[in-house]
Amino acid sequence: MIKGENIYIRPLTINDVNQLHLFQTENAGFFEKYAMERTEQFYTLDYQSSLINKWENDAETDGEYHFGIFKMNQHQLVGKINLFQVLRGSLQSAFIGYFLDKSQNGKGYATEAVKLITLFAFDTLKLHRIEAGVMPSNPASIRVLEKAGYHKEGIAVKNVRINGKWEDHQVLAIINPND
Repeated sequence: MIKGENIYIRPLTINDVNQLHLFQTENAGFFEKYAMERTEQFYTLDYQSSLINKWENDAETDGEYHFGIFKMNQHQLVGKINLFQVLRGSLQSAFIGYFLDKSQNGKGYATEAVKLITLFAFDTLKLHRIEAGVMPSNPASIRVLEKAGYHKEGIAVKNVRINGKWEDHQVLAIINPND
């Protein structure tokens, strides 16, 4: 568990499957504006359970790290944040992704979670660079990253397929200040 002031992040476990399922289904329409395509199966309890099992294995092999974002003292899942495509060798980098419950937007939780997982990436995983891609039509998410110390690097043209359309993404990144 990594504690902040208002939230904490920790790896999701099978004990979180009901909260994760509820989080995904209640926010489906909101998330699908910005997420890669999801099938109906994605929104089943079994599928969410299989994802948690996959994420636990991915962390063991240093490939991906998935955390729940929980409100302090309430232990309520309000979001999900992850590091994925962890690269080692000469790169020492990963991508960051996150989703926050639509009812929790604007409270600083996403910015706090980004700061916490970035510290984990630099201090624990010893990564050199974290990169994010955000649709330019999502300025709130760009602000979250900028408040967490990420800087804009350019536009990745037609980078991710969302709702059947290839979307441009603003690339933002942060470098480990200890490197």
